[in-house]
Amino acid sequence: MHSVHSTHLLLSSAVGVAVLCTGCGDGRPERIPVSGTVLIDGAPLAYGSIMFLNDHARPAGAMIGPDGRFVLSCFARGDGALPGHHRVKISAQEALSERSVRWHAPKRYADEATSDIEVDITEPVDDLKIELTWGGGQPFDERW
Repeated sequence: MHSVHSTHLLLSSAVGVAVLCTGCGDGRPERIPVSGTVLIDGAPLAYGSIMFLNDHARPAGAMIGPDGRFVLSCFARGDGALPGHHRVKISAQEALSERSVRWHAPKRYADEATSDIEVDITEPVDDLKIELTWGGGQPFDERW
């Protein structure tokens, strides 16, 4: 099982019978299947989205399910991410009205420049754990 604690991670575990999606015959760049779970203070993050951003390639993203699970998509649903180094952001704000949102995770994770989460994608992985923390805080509503 892989785990990210807001730090750099090299995905390099043997993953069963996973097959690289080498362009998948669709003329697009190689994608690598990536899925996992986002946890906050040890519990599944039940709301939000995750985005893997690479400075030189198309980003990959996914909605986070109520169990914290995600499956990355780049060009087509569930096709993974392009290989390489990615900065990660997790947007976990829920619109409550036109003038308010509920934050299910700290705001700093919603920006790849402040999330401190980086991942190198080199091979398929289906058990990536991304661990967030409130650092003593808790979900809150923001109004403007």
